[in-house]
Amino acid sequence: MKFICEKSNLLKAINSVVRGVSSKTTMPILEGILIQTNDNQVKLTTYDLELGIEYVIDCEVIEQGNTVVTATVFSEIIRRLPDTDISITVNDKELLVIECEGSLYKLATMNPVEFPELPTINEENWVELEQNTLKDMIRKTIFAVSTETHRPIFTGCLFEIKDNKINVVAVDGYRLGWKSKFLEESVNDFKVVIPGKTLNEVNKIISDSFEKVKISVAKNQALFEMENCKIVTRLLEGEFLDYERVIPKNWETRIRGNKKELQECFERVSLISMSSIEKERKYPVKVAVEIGKIVISCKNQAGDAKEDVFLTTEGKNLEVGFNPKYFLDALKAIEDEEIFVEFGSSLSPSIIKSVEENGDYVYMILPIRIQE
Repeated sequence: MKFICEKSNLLKAINSVVRGVSSKTTMPILEGILIQTNDNQVKLTTYDLELGIEYVIDCEVIEQGNTVVTATVFSEIIRRLPDTDISITVNDKELLVIECEGSLYKLATMNPVEFPELPTINEENWVELEQNTLKDMIRKTIFAVSTETHRPIFTGCLFEIKDNKINVVAVDGYRLGWKSKFLEESVNDFKVVIPGKTLNEVNKIISDSFEKVKISVAKNQALFEMENCKIVTRLLEGEFLDYERVIPKNWETRIRGNKKELQECFERVSLISMSSIEKERKYPVKVAVEIGKIVISCKNQAGDAKEDVFLTTEGKNLEVGFNPKYFLDALKAIEDEEIFVEFGSSLSPSIIKSVEENGDYVYMILPIRIQE
């Protein structure tokens, strides 16, 4: 095998596929990158048996072939080479030879026959989205994915096609993020749960562009296809939360305010809530709704803080406590200037949403009981 390619193209491919390299495995082959030539293209593949990534680049192929090389060493060498053409060869001793200007490296290789094949997706259902749309939907929900492995189904996002609308939902037991968008073309209804780990990697690989990404799903696998890249992942199994049922339809108190002003107030008050004096305790930030204003406050052994925010209020006065991180996560995900925050009682879920988005992004957060 021998090929020559530009460093920038090779490095882009490596940076994409390295996300599928296994970090904890007893199989050394899974720590490698499979390199395969085909005509005037080179395909790089990684697979940790849950997430697999393929990336294809154009290059000058002098001799066809394939091999597997340890990902960490290979990627770091390529990253540090000069910005020019790189020659890569497998010699008669089965060593991977990397040549670039005055640099020469020889790396041990592994048998490509031992590299596991990526699952074949017999696409039962699919949907196409612009990459910037998918990026936005992931960004506005992924932070609400659970990190608790005893409930695996909540460590992923629900992707649901229903009535020609895509819904992406994440929930961790304390909060819920829901982003939806109407589709331009008619597709079949389906729903699957895609691991949060996969979506984080997809989000790093896709661009903020109008280029399309095709998402295909089969019984227990999903495939993301772009022009040069394919990402295959297992799906999570189990019953996801009936999110539409748990989101409150009515409110008893509602505020309308400037998103940036509320975010800055919460950030300042949360400095007291997140004090290091008592690291094991969580102090909620209290929100007191009065006529024409809210009072955001927190008090603990580190000190106390209080901010008055004048805004539009409707309904009853109330006091409710929140984990400030959860509240801030939602505010940071909203891009519009004005938001609604809708409350039921001091112990029922609250809703945060943009005034402008017509309900296509909803964030629900459970309150924390305030200790008097």
